[in-house]
Amino acid sequence: MDYWLFKSEPDVFSFDDLTAKGDRGEEWDGVRNYQARNNMRAMEIGDKGLFYHSNIGKECVGIVEVIALAHPDSTTDDPRWECVDIKAVAPLRRPVSLDDAKAEPRLKDMVLVNNSRLSVQPVTEEEWQVIMELSGGKA
Repeated sequence: MDYWLFKSEPDVFSFDDLTAKGDRGEEWDGVRNYQARNNMRAMEIGDKGLFYHSNIGKECVGIVEVIALAHPDSTTDDPRWECVDIKAVAPLRRPVSLDDAKAEPRLKDMVLVNNSRLSVQPVTEEEWQVIMELSGGKA
Protein backbone atom coordinates (compact mmCIF):
# COMPACT_ATOMS: atom_id res chain seq x y z
CA MET A 1 0.00 0.00 0.00
CA ASP A 2 1.17 3.50 -0.85
CA TYR A 3 0.27 6.85 0.68
CA TRP A 4 -0.75 10.10 -0.98
CA LEU A 5 -1.98 13.61 -0.28
CA PHE A 6 -4.98 15.17 -2.04
CA LYS A 7 -5.43 18.93 -1.90
CA SER A 8 -8.71 20.78 -2.21
CA GLU A 9 -9.95 24.24 -1.32
CA PRO A 10 -12.50 23.61 1.43
CA ASP A 11 -14.89 26.25 0.10
CA VAL A 12 -14.96 24.33 -3.22
CA PHE A 13 -14.88 20.71 -1.98
CA SER A 14 -14.13 19.89 1.64
CA PHE A 15 -13.47 16.72 3.61
CA ASP A 16 -17.03 17.03 4.94
CA ASP A 17 -18.28 17.08 1.33
CA LEU A 18 -16.35 13.87 0.61
CA THR A 19 -17.63 12.29 3.82
CA ALA A 20 -21.20 13.07 2.73
CA LYS A 21 -20.62 10.99 -0.42
CA GLY A 22 -20.30 7.87 1.74
CA ASP A 23 -18.85 4.65 0.37
CA ARG A 24 -19.54 5.66 -3.24
CA GLY A 25 -16.86 8.34 -2.87
CA GLU A 26 -16.06 10.91 -5.50
CA GLU A 27 -14.04 11.24 -8.67
CA TRP A 28 -10.92 13.35 -7.96
CA ASP A 29 -11.45 15.33 -11.14
CA GLY A 30 -10.23 18.60 -12.56
CA VAL A 31 -6.51 17.96 -12.07
CA ARG A 32 -4.58 19.58 -14.92
CA ASN A 33 -0.98 18.99 -13.89
CA TYR A 34 1.02 16.15 -15.45
CA GLN A 35 2.92 15.30 -12.28
CA ALA A 36 -0.31 15.11 -10.24
CA ARG A 37 -1.96 13.04 -12.99
CA ASN A 38 0.99 10.67 -13.07
CA ASN A 39 0.74 10.28 -9.30
CA MET A 40 -2.89 9.20 -9.74
CA ARG A 41 -1.87 6.74 -12.46
CA ALA A 42 0.47 5.12 -9.93
CA MET A 43 -2.26 4.58 -7.33
CA GLU A 44 -3.75 1.22 -6.43
CA ILE A 45 -7.14 0.44 -4.91
CA GLY A 46 -6.78 0.52 -1.14
CA ASP A 47 -3.99 3.11 -1.09
CA LYS A 48 -4.53 5.66 1.67
CA GLY A 49 -4.28 9.42 1.44
CA LEU A 50 -4.38 12.58 3.47
CA PHE A 51 -7.10 15.09 2.63
CA TYR A 52 -5.53 18.55 2.77
CA HIS A 53 -7.51 21.79 2.89
CA SER A 54 -5.56 24.30 0.80
CA ASN A 55 -5.86 28.10 0.81
CA ILE A 56 -8.24 28.13 3.79
CA GLY A 57 -6.73 26.35 6.77
CA LYS A 58 -3.73 24.83 4.96
CA GLU A 59 -3.97 21.63 6.97
CA CYS A 60 -4.39 17.87 6.73
CA VAL A 61 -7.85 17.13 8.06
CA GLY A 62 -8.75 13.56 7.13
CA ILE A 63 -7.86 10.15 5.76
CA VAL A 64 -9.11 8.91 2.40
CA GLU A 65 -8.88 5.67 0.44
CA VAL A 66 -8.50 5.10 -3.30
CA ILE A 67 -11.53 3.14 -4.50
CA ALA A 68 -11.10 3.26 -8.31
CA LEU A 69 -7.99 3.16 -10.47
CA ALA A 70 -7.05 5.98 -12.84
CA HIS A 71 -9.66 6.49 -15.54
CA PRO A 72 -10.67 9.30 -17.93
CA ASP A 73 -11.64 12.50 -16.11
CA SER A 74 -15.35 13.10 -16.76
CA THR A 75 -14.90 16.88 -16.66
CA THR A 76 -13.00 16.99 -19.97
CA ASP A 77 -12.95 15.39 -23.41
CA ASP A 78 -9.15 15.67 -23.46
CA PRO A 79 -7.80 12.10 -23.17
CA ARG A 80 -4.60 13.29 -21.46
CA TRP A 81 -6.41 13.85 -18.16
CA GLU A 82 -7.26 11.03 -15.81
CA CYS A 83 -8.34 10.74 -12.21
CA VAL A 84 -9.03 8.24 -9.45
CA ASP A 85 -12.02 7.91 -7.15
CA ILE A 86 -11.58 8.29 -3.41
CA LYS A 87 -13.76 7.97 -0.34
CA ALA A 88 -13.46 9.42 3.15
CA VAL A 89 -12.22 7.01 5.84
CA ALA A 90 -12.05 9.20 8.96
CA PRO A 91 -11.24 12.72 10.08
CA LEU A 92 -7.96 13.28 11.89
CA ARG A 93 -8.29 13.82 15.64
CA ARG A 94 -6.43 17.12 15.23
CA PRO A 95 -5.65 18.84 11.92
CA VAL A 96 -1.95 19.06 11.02
CA SER A 97 -1.17 22.43 9.48
CA LEU A 98 1.44 23.25 6.87
CA ASP A 99 3.26 25.23 9.58
CA ASP A 100 3.22 22.13 11.83
CA ALA A 101 4.71 20.06 9.01
CA LYS A 102 7.38 22.68 8.26
CA ALA A 103 8.32 22.82 11.95
CA GLU A 104 8.74 19.03 12.20
CA PRO A 105 12.32 18.02 11.26
CA ARG A 106 11.20 14.50 10.29
CA LEU A 107 9.07 16.04 7.51
CA LYS A 108 11.79 18.22 5.98
CA ASP A 109 11.78 16.18 2.74
CA MET A 110 7.98 15.86 2.45
CA VAL A 111 6.63 17.07 -0.89
CA LEU A 112 4.04 19.21 0.92
CA VAL A 113 6.81 21.08 2.74
CA ASN A 114 8.87 21.63 -0.41
CA ASN A 115 6.21 21.93 -3.14
CA SER A 116 2.97 22.87 -1.46
CA ARG A 117 1.35 23.76 -4.83
CA LEU A 118 1.22 20.19 -6.21
CA SER A 119 -2.40 19.04 -5.87
CA VAL A 120 -1.81 15.26 -5.71
CA GLN A 121 1.46 14.14 -4.18
CA PRO A 122 3.16 11.09 -2.73
CA VAL A 123 3.67 10.63 1.01
CA THR A 124 6.22 8.16 2.33
CA GLU A 125 5.24 5.62 4.96
CA GLU A 126 7.50 7.41 7.47
CA GLU A 127 5.87 10.78 6.69
CA TRP A 128 2.43 9.17 7.05
CA GLN A 129 3.38 7.86 10.49
CA VAL A 130 4.64 11.31 11.59
CA ILE A 131 1.42 12.98 10.41
CA MET A 132 -0.61 10.34 12.28
CA GLU A 133 1.48 11.00 15.40
CA LEU A 134 1.06 14.79 15.14
CA SER A 135 -2.68 14.46 14.57
CA GLY A 136 -3.31 11.99 17.37
CA GLY A 137 -4.61 9.51 14.78
CA LYS A 138 -8.14 9.05 13.52
CA ALA A 139 -10.97 10.80 15.33
